[in-house]
Amino acid sequence: MKVKKLLIPILSISLFLGGCSLLDNVHQSNSSTKAGNSKQNNNAFMSVQKYTGQGYSLDGGAENDKIAEAHRSEVIQAVQNFFLKKYKTQVKVHNLVGNRDGVTVFVESIGEPHFYTYAVIPIDQASKKVLTDGVFSENGRVEDAISTGIYAMIYDKEFRNLDNYLSKVVSKYPITGIRQEAVENVGGDGYSTPYYYTSIANKAISVNVIDLYLKHPDWNKDEWKKALKDATVDPKFILITLQLFMESPNQKPSKAIFNSIIADIEQMKGLPPGSYSIFLNDNRIDEQTARGATDHVLERADPYEIIKY
Repeated sequence: MKVKKLLIPILSISLFLGGCSLLDNVHQSNSSTKAGNSKQNNNAFMSVQKYTGQGYSLDGGAENDKIAEAHRSEVIQAVQNFFLKKYKTQVKVHNLVGNRDGVTVFVESIGEPHFYTYAVIPIDQASKKVLTDGVFSENGRVEDAISTGIYAMIYDKEFRNLDNYLSKVVSKYPITGIRQEAVENVGGDGYSTPYYYTSIANKAISVNVIDLYLKHPDWNKDEWKKALKDATVDPKFILITLQLFMESPNQKPSKAIFNSIIADIEQMKGLPPGSYSIFLNDNRIDEQTARGATDHVLERADPYEIIKY
């Protein structure tokens, strides 16, 4: 795949990179997230090392959460059938979270392309019935997740370089990422690890990879690389967000560590082409929203992302 420097004014990508959250860009249209429009509840914070998604909730979803759990096997089967039929993809269901109108179901793809995403099942409040024939995904959400998984297959060596670098960084400095369980249970952010998540804006790649994927869902890395060898990609629209936390409680984000990571990313060769945002939080995460503390965070983000070609 060729990296092309397109002379196009960069779109506003705050919707993708939105700050200090593992889930800034997740299920916004289905239910309003509490943290986006109100001050965070200090009593809801816990150490990021202990957080696996417990306590995560969506606005107005308490009752539907109970209904969904009572019909858990039906919900899981309906979502797995939905992904297999619409996206030719087998998924593993990790978590059910009630929302105002139904239940949000967090899933992980099985095999490659590897990604995390979610689907929604409506619930009839009057009859307490889970409408399993009404499963849907929010506009473009799953397509974006699939695209990031394919992108990671094509740039497998480059993502390995990024993973190796971050492993060294968390060994060198007193910082950490989120737990793998949190990625699975409340992530839904495409190709993700405990240290970063990804998103691909529309028209970032000159070839419609979703159309190709639906025709060839079993392609391996070599087949994808061959199919897209003449495609062009605009790194400004490949969004890679690093989310890191201080390891110790009651410790503010270190400017020295933060600046060191920025310098490394700016200078490194062999990273996946993309637009990099970097966030260093303190040790706290809000268990209800999966957000870091907005009052203690260092960030290098929109409109000052690091573009790697």
